[in-house]
Amino acid sequence: MTSSPLPSGNLGLIGCGLMGHGIAKNLLLKGHRVAIFDHPGNQSCDDLIQLGATFCSTFSELVQDKDVLFIVLPGSPEVEAVLLGEQGLVAHLPPGTLIIDATTAEPERSLTIAAAVTAKGCSYVDAPMTRTPKEAEAGRLNVLIGGEDKDVTRAKPYIQSYAENIYWGGGVSAGHRLKLLHNFVSIGQATIIAEAVATAHKGGVDLSVLTEVLASGGAGGVALERMRPYIENKDSSAFRFAIKNAAKDLDYYTRMAEALDAPSQAAQAVHQVLNRAQIQSEAAVMPELIDILNA
Repeated sequence: MTSSPLPSGNLGLIGCGLMGHGIAKNLLLKGHRVAIFDHPGNQSCDDLIQLGATFCSTFSELVQDKDVLFIVLPGSPEVEAVLLGEQGLVAHLPPGTLIIDATTAEPERSLTIAAAVTAKGCSYVDAPMTRTPKEAEAGRLNVLIGGEDKDVTRAKPYIQSYAENIYWGGGVSAGHRLKLLHNFVSIGQATIIAEAVATAHKGGVDLSVLTEVLASGGAGGVALERMRPYIENKDSSAFRFAIKNAAKDLDYYTRMAEALDAPSQAAQAVHQVLNRAQIQSEAAVMPELIDILNA
């Protein structure tokens, strides 16, 4: 699929958190007009206001004269709460609106949402992303898309505003399936590293030597480099991903695998570790899993 010329559009966004903030910023920097919905999950958006963002508190305001609406929420329950129901966003959508759902979500629930959107004469693509808030701010996300050809073609120029790489996996829900597959592998690697470090600590192994051994062998890679600053210097800034969100993603993955009658034993084991950890420390981020396991 070839790149399309970058349009200038009237856009709306729900979910200006760690990832949504960077998406909104880069859309504004590319010349789009962005209205941000007043959602309790928003972080400070003062810098976005300086870039020209506006705010609205009702769905009727949000959808007015909008070409595209971005949804950047934590998971399927939050998306359903916003979009569905008599007072949900879908009920207010004018025909022709494109929904770009950047949430990490359950594929089957996304299909239900997509059906409700298309029943209103609108379009839906799922477009979750990988990488971290740092890359979101820099406009260097990987975006994984699922949707019909014509809808993806329409969505792609907007997504290019904040993406370094774009991957189209197939029809609606393919993007969410790709995201769960990716997160199972990447979160699984980080969990294994955390457990290994906790064991090394109890065994008196020099952790700086351990990271060198891992990095120079078969265990090197992105997951290690994200965890390494915390292992060596208690710096979690390279991997600001909440354990509770990691547990949620592994829950989604195991449900997807079970629905497909696919193996999920390893995923279930990782999910159990993360679920226990989030109970012990709800606000902890992934590098801090080392301390929880080491307690």
